[in-house]
Amino acid sequence: MGSFGFERGQGGRDPRDRGGFEALRSAFGPFGPGGPGFGGPGFGGPGPWGQRGRGGPRGRARRGDVRASILALLKDRPMHGYEMIQEIAERSGGAWKPSPGSVYPTLQLLEDEGLITSESEGGKKLFSLTESGRAAAEEGSEAPWEEASRGVDWEALNEIRQAGFGLMDAFGQVWKTGSAEQREKALAVINEARKKLYLILADED
Repeated sequence: MGSFGFERGQGGRDPRDRGGFEALRSAFGPFGPGGPGFGGPGFGGPGPWGQRGRGGPRGRARRGDVRASILALLKDRPMHGYEMIQEIAERSGGAWKPSPGSVYPTLQLLEDEGLITSESEGGKKLFSLTESGRAAAEEGSEAPWEEASRGVDWEALNEIRQAGFGLMDAFGQVWKTGSAEQREKALAVINEARKKLYLILADED
């Protein structure tokens, strides 16, 4: 977004650059550059909307989903820990990929409880259900990983993301090249748009 006036290495060359940055933060509130709204959920940073940096969408699963997912997966066939992580990511459509730090301790806990057993295979542990584990798996959800992506419209979310960056870019063009009067008008437009968005939530006209 070089046209926005914040190109790398240009800091401090134009007094309006920093002023534009602060004005944008003020106009967008929590959704301005550096704020938790714009840099977080759905806009390139970690947040509950499911995107984290450039790694694509990632859902936040509820506490306990890792356990239920492992049991559900092992109903199909024995698996390695890494294979379970990949399977959950694939079956959730990329919405949730649990970390090794959550999967492996859960595997150890399930083994301690006698619900799964493991055997070495090529230097890796292959996990499978015990009779008790299969009974527990049958009582649980068939596909607990689906909850991570339920209700999230990734296509719409991407459209919102693009619209937000487009608005920032347009504002930056005016702030960088426009007159003082034009910059004031741009601020008024942004502030008015923000008010109207909040009114949508309040179901007001």
